Amino acid sequence: MTTISIEPFLQYPLKRAPNIHPYSRKAPPFYFNYTPRSLSGGLRLRSAELRTPRALTLRASTSADTASTSAVETSESADVVFTETFSLKRSVKVEGKITIRLAKGKDEENWQLSVGCSIPGKWVLHWGVNYVDDVGSEWDQPPSEMRPPGSIPIKDYAIESPLEKSTVLEGECFYEVKIDFNTKNSIAAINFVLKDEDSGSWYQHRGRDFKVPLTDYLHDDGNVVGAKKGFGVWPGALGQLSNMLLKSEGTANKQENSSSESKAPSEQKSLLEGFYEEHSIVKETLVDKSVTVSVRQSPETAKNILYMETDLPGDVIVHWGVCKDKGQNWELPEQPYPSETTVFKNKALRTLLRQQEGGKCSSGSFTLDVGLTAFVFVLKLNENTWLNNMGKDFYIPLSNSSVLNNEFIQSQSGNASETNEAATVYTNGIINEIRNLVSDISSGKSRKTKSKEAQESILQEIEKLAAEAYSIFRSSIPTFTEDAVSEAEMLKPPVKISSGTGSGFEVMCQGFNWESHKSGGWYMELHEKAAELSSLGFTVVWLPPPTESVSPEGYMPKDLYNLNSRYGSVDELKSLVKRFHEVGIKVLGDVVLNHRCAHHKNQNGVWNIFGGRLNWDDCAVVADDPHFQGRGNKSSGDNFHAAPNIDHSQEFVRKDLKEWLCWLREEIGYDGWRLDFVRGFWGGYVKDYLDASEPYFAVGEYWDSLNYTYGEMDHNQDAHRQRIIDWINATNGSAGAFDVTTKGILHSALERCEYWRLSDPKGKPPGVVGWWPSRAVTFIENHDTGSTQGHWRFPGGKEMQGYAYILTHPGTPSVFYDHVFSNYQSEVSNLISLRTRNEINCRSTVKITKAERDVYAAIIDDKVAMKIGPGNYEPQTGPQKWSVATEGKDYKVWEAS
Repeated sequence: MTTISIEPFLQYPLKRAPNIHPYSRKAPPFYFNYTPRSLSGGLRLRSAELRTPRALTLRASTSADTASTSAVETSESADVVFTETFSLKRSVKVEGKITIRLAKGKDEENWQLSVGCSIPGKWVLHWGVNYVDDVGSEWDQPPSEMRPPGSIPIKDYAIESPLEKSTVLEGECFYEVKIDFNTKNSIAAINFVLKDEDSGSWYQHRGRDFKVPLTDYLHDDGNVVGAKKGFGVWPGALGQLSNMLLKSEGTANKQENSSSESKAPSEQKSLLEGFYEEHSIVKETLVDKSVTVSVRQSPETAKNILYMETDLPGDVIVHWGVCKDKGQNWELPEQPYPSETTVFKNKALRTLLRQQEGGKCSSGSFTLDVGLTAFVFVLKLNENTWLNNMGKDFYIPLSNSSVLNNEFIQSQSGNASETNEAATVYTNGIINEIRNLVSDISSGKSRKTKSKEAQESILQEIEKLAAEAYSIFRSSIPTFTEDAVSEAEMLKPPVKISSGTGSGFEVMCQGFNWESHKSGGWYMELHEKAAELSSLGFTVVWLPPPTESVSPEGYMPKDLYNLNSRYGSVDELKSLVKRFHEVGIKVLGDVVLNHRCAHHKNQNGVWNIFGGRLNWDDCAVVADDPHFQGRGNKSSGDNFHAAPNIDHSQEFVRKDLKEWLCWLREEIGYDGWRLDFVRGFWGGYVKDYLDASEPYFAVGEYWDSLNYTYGEMDHNQDAHRQRIIDWINATNGSAGAFDVTTKGILHSALERCEYWRLSDPKGKPPGVVGWWPSRAVTFIENHDTGSTQGHWRFPGGKEMQGYAYILTHPGTPSVFYDHVFSNYQSEVSNLISLRTRNEINCRSTVKITKAERDVYAAIIDDKVAMKIGPGNYEPQTGPQKWSVATEGKDYKVWEAS
């Protein structure tokens, strides 16, 4: 029996229950903010991993034990000045199983399909059928007699049947639904997915619907469960053999029936074979824990005695300090410290709480001087899990006056800018560490010597650091993290924006199409539209290739320093760039580094000798392209056969190209680059060019075909986006890449009404934006795919659905010129405005709340909810109240109010 791991491909945001404060003093509400560090591909911690290994248990000198014991004894006679219970709500993973059983009923014609789940919850089976004569993979509703009690029809293609609580096995509840059917109904297959009504999660089989075949003719496309043999009669020679076997075992009447059935396959009786299968399932559930803190003043010792108790499982470490004035700066108290305490970087203390008998809760006491203002702390469960109070430190006043606590709360906004400045410095330090790690696996030597496992381990560390940096970026008052934030007097000025990656809030416009060169004055036309583009909300514009070119569009460059092109003169280009800067828009130049057209032929009549300022010979051409007889080294990428491919391994070539890019930055004023055909050379060379030219933003065109099976796009496109990620890694993360994966998946999802494709098996966006959003430049059309070329045109009439997706999601969205200046302008402008005012950026978080056949919905940063597709969706009201911000044909976007 095969066990297949299934992850939810849809997750609703978890609801927060109200906090309970059993004490007479009314306290402000507290919530638990839980953000585990994870891979962008969706790797999550399981509940069993939340325990800190014993090998990491903190130890302190035994001299503090006496103080701790004394604190406990004295606390009984002390006066209580503060007590509070903080709710700690967090999600954990619960493992269970989906069971599928096909069994015969009272006779050969009546059968029963049972689907069960071992995890408690409100489960619903979303299902439909295929009939024998159906064409394609669309569902149909089953006959009414097949529908279990309580079933509800979903439009005209599916049924939803609730699972009922069944037998209790070994103290655990089991939920099950049974579908009775008759083989005379000519049903070819039963399809289903399991839906968790509590969270809105859907569970599939290998990223597709579960399919239980009832006849043999169905093709096994990876989602078929159950027996694969013994059904009905096969066509052709296998069918004749099947008929012979049936005739040899039956009576004369059966022989006649078999003969007649071979003439009409759709009327045959299926010979089913019962089966039972189990599939693993992981559900995210909300666990409500708490921590209670009380403070007593002891007249005998002139000390404050703080007692803490929590029902969190496993080893719990209190990462703490004290405040000596009304500010919020952490300081170390005077010794002695509690047992199991160590000093962390001379900034804070870490105390391991003692587990009480049974291990169901932990507690500890802290003896503090009366003159202190507050006790501040966060809880640490393991290296990846920190618990805080709504993104802030827990703040426990060491006085019976509530005035002090109120003053602290009011001071939060005043100190926010200072804290953000600290966070910026710390985040930039993380970015540098990430770059070093990426560099470790990007170098040519490391690529050869490091194993795949070692590289993956480094990438995991990168993503953990990225998640930590992003958490700080989004929090006005960040949680105390592993690397202590320097005190205000030690802060350095924030470093400049990292080369090539921008600020994260860019919205790009492609400022041309395939026909723009024909205008004779394109630069001047854009000059007149610069202010309009700025008013629409664009912050970056991508201009066409500026160099003299054999092709009028600019993608066959010849003399790189000659910037008089079909788009305009060099002076017009300078004026245009200056104008964009005046209206607050950055400018990207389209640079072609992979190939270059020659000026002269060699002695064999082959065009591979270059002129102009960069007068290279055939040593600058790769040796493995037979069309141009280069004498350089072999290419480090794919060859572009229309022009000589440049050998970037040559030092003189790299030196000349770096000088050219720096000249473009200084002479023209470009702020960054769109890099053409980067598949043609190793990304490490790109890093070299970007390090030299220091662009504000850079994006590479790594165009690759998606994966298809029998003409149908595969649901899993991990291999495709991994190839793009590999290129970004090779650049040391200094450049982004166009998210071709997302464009392709949007094509299939919208064109075929298969919106379930917009969630990968781990419940993440399925493109590059789901793995490395800060390096994904999302788009739906460009000069190659659309315009007059139309090589891969977006599904007609559905463009605004595509923009509703990319303009509300993380990544850096790029809007095509033809769509900006069209009937879509107002709708695109509304979406950009919504993105800007809600501060959605390239690192925003996405919670996919629905991914079904006819609708996709998601919540971004808990600020924006959106849906695309003809299906219905409304965001659930909870902590947020949602109001419609903009809508159009088959899309709708809400804002939290």
